[in-house]
Amino acid sequence: MNRYTMSVNKYNIKNESNSMTNTTVKTGKTLKTLALIACLGALPLVVGLSGCATDRYNQSAGERIDDNRTADRVKDALARDPEYKYDGVNVVVFKGVAQLSGFVATRAQRSNAGDIARRVQGVKELENNITVKEMLSRN
Repeated sequence: MNRYTMSVNKYNIKNESNSMTNTTVKTGKTLKTLALIACLGALPLVVGLSGCATDRYNQSAGERIDDNRTADRVKDALARDPEYKYDGVNVVVFKGVAQLSGFVATRAQRSNAGDIARRVQGVKELENNITVKEMLSRN
């Protein structure tokens, strides 16, 4: 092998090396750009889903407002009942589940309060924890 051949081979190797480096740099920049675009595109989705997420123990502001309105409607419905007065009944609503608690005089009042609450718009489930006073007096 002579000097000319060696220098030509070195030149070819350098050109191939430069060509590969340029290709690698271009590919790397392209991949970084695509990754940035994908992350920025997914960002609103992630923020949108996690920003309003609640779990079963916490309420969003909208749920709290809805539950307060539902509790008011249940209280109004109980107050409008012509047969019984439900002064000793408390109403709490959490995520559409209405809980009645307190005291009434008879089992019929307890049952009637539950029926009234179930018919109110916004009540998904009902937990009737009302205690009947006549049951207390027997014990």
